[in-house]
Amino acid sequence: MGSLPANGPRSQARFFEFSLLGLVASGYLAVVGSGFLDLPTVVLAGAALLLRALLIAGLVRLHISGRAVTAATVAYIGFYPIDYFFLTREFLGATVHLVFFVAAMKVLTAASRRDYFWVKVIALLELLAASVLSPNLNFFLFLAAFLIFGVATLSSSEVQRSAETAGRVARSGQRALPWRLAGVSLVISIGALALTAGMFFVLPRTARAAFRHLVPDRYRVPGFSNQIVLGEAAQLPSARTPIMHVRFFTPGRYDGLKWRGEALREFDGRRWYNPPGGDSMLRMSPSPLQLVSDDQRRMRGRRASYEVHLRATGSDVLFFAGVPEFLEVQLPMVIRTASGGYRSVEGTSEGLRYGVYSYLDAGVPSDPSPLPIEERQVHIKLPQPDARVIVLIRRITAGAHTDSSRAQAIEDYLHANYTYTTEIEDGSPADPIAHFLIESRRGHCEYFASSMAVMLRYLGIPARVATGFQSGVYNPVSGWYLIRASDAHSWVEAWLGGRGWTTFDPTPPDPSARANSLWTRTLLYLDAAETFWQDWVLSYDLDRQLVLATRMEESGRLAGSSWSARTAARLRGWSEAAVLLGRRFGLFVLAAAALAILLYRAGPGLWRRLRTEWRIRNLDRGTVQASDATLLYQRMLRVLDRRGIEKPASATPTEFAVMVQGKELSELVAHITDAYHDLRFGGRPEAAPRLIALLDQLEHTR
Repeated sequence: MGSLPANGPRSQARFFEFSLLGLVASGYLAVVGSGFLDLPTVVLAGAALLLRALLIAGLVRLHISGRAVTAATVAYIGFYPIDYFFLTREFLGATVHLVFFVAAMKVLTAASRRDYFWVKVIALLELLAASVLSPNLNFFLFLAAFLIFGVATLSSSEVQRSAETAGRVARSGQRALPWRLAGVSLVISIGALALTAGMFFVLPRTARAAFRHLVPDRYRVPGFSNQIVLGEAAQLPSARTPIMHVRFFTPGRYDGLKWRGEALREFDGRRWYNPPGGDSMLRMSPSPLQLVSDDQRRMRGRRASYEVHLRATGSDVLFFAGVPEFLEVQLPMVIRTASGGYRSVEGTSEGLRYGVYSYLDAGVPSDPSPLPIEERQVHIKLPQPDARVIVLIRRITAGAHTDSSRAQAIEDYLHANYTYTTEIEDGSPADPIAHFLIESRRGHCEYFASSMAVMLRYLGIPARVATGFQSGVYNPVSGWYLIRASDAHSWVEAWLGGRGWTTFDPTPPDPSARANSLWTRTLLYLDAAETFWQDWVLSYDLDRQLVLATRMEESGRLAGSSWSARTAARLRGWSEAAVLLGRRFGLFVLAAAALAILLYRAGPGLWRRLRTEWRIRNLDRGTVQASDATLLYQRMLRVLDRRGIEKPASATPTEFAVMVQGKELSELVAHITDAYHDLRFGGRPEAAPRLIALLDQLEHTR
């Protein structure tokens, strides 16, 4: 770790160091915000930045020799193949680890101008990496911080470079220079952001982030699962990551909907899955594509039109509420699965938008015609249940005589006698269903859905487990429904005669559900900002530009058609409001106006006087700057001006001292001028007390 440069004010050097550190830290945080870095890399790189901050502040002293840096670098070069082949197992991840190791070493050991240059390059590379990896709003915040620290770094480094050049120039105000640089950096950065934001919305974005295909899928959640393994804690819906946003165009509230992705048919006693085969390709031409028959479309019931914005995920599943009748999506084809689900042929790694018109009074895509024998056999296939489970099934359905009543009895029994929890017990029982139903009597949604499906199959009722998301939350700020990874859910679809596939949800409510707290409402505002970022920044293209232009044109046309009527109404309203305000607050407004005029006239002079007194008190305490000499000399000129003696603008201080009439007064002014020169240009702080004493003598001299 290099020390601060010796030539140049120490405060300026420290400001440069902190600005450069902030530049690197903002790039580092932008990459961290993408969610791409693993925990060890985040911790080690963050520790290096924190240690550098402590070194700059002087709270820690540490010297890392060049030999130690070389040894660590050689050791990491040997570690890189191990990281690539055995730990990360991918080129991009191992290379990111290497880059952050180099960044940490360079940040800790930077001491020369060349080192500082490479630190700036590292910070820029971090930001470029974040622009590829991060689709989130926090990237914009870190970009703003990067811009502010970048301006501060460049300006302070230029000041440092000038201070290191040969020659000496008298300067003033060195103590306040870091604050001035910080203020200028902030103003320039805000102006640059404002200008570029305006240009961004005028010009459409024509390119996507480069090398996005190198970025692996960042998360997988249970709603996308093509299989369910009972007892695996990794499948629990615990993350608060937003998965999709839904906006309804049909008026009304749509709480409590199930967003179905896929249904799983095969069960081996521990795992639900779908065997390969049975899928069909649907060509998206013409668009929108009709997904159901005309007979199904004639069913009476509630329907809704909505738009789904599916975030970038590691799956190709499309989600729908109810029975999707029409689909409009920018894809050449979609896949219809054997279980009535739909998948994208191109995946959703880039995110996906699609519009849907759905029939909401039924739970799944189906028709009430009889289920084919082959399909029926697949959906009642079952390993031999535990004898205790068989006894329980018979007891629950003893009074039910139809498939519908038996299914309802099982759903009600699980609702009333079992507890929902996301805690996973230690160990793996041989029969998870029997353990849940007979012993633990507590579990998460996958246990409830699996148990009901098993009991229905034992009774000869075709059943399968559906996966997707439950409900979500309506965000009144953005007008979109927000569905998170924590909303992932499993439920049951049972085939009932005359009704087709029918939805049952045996999972009881979560007793530890989050209340609508202040933090929850704050998250909704953040989600609204994130939605705006996704809609009008990441997805801003020529189509979005045309939408924005159309809205502006419509607003202008409406404004022109009724401008006169609205203007007259507004003038009447303003006049009435002015009269009412005048009656209530007239005296207060007059007093405030008088005070404002007084401050305008006397404020600047009062401020200068207070500032002068404050700096003079600093002089009395021994805090002296070269610029204080000018302040004291101006005090002398004000005293002489009150006596009718005015200094010509063309005269130097020495010439003016000769021009003063009166031997005693002229000598006193000459002594003040000499003390002023000693403090202002001679760099002699001891001249300040003498200058103050001479000024006091001048004020008492007639």
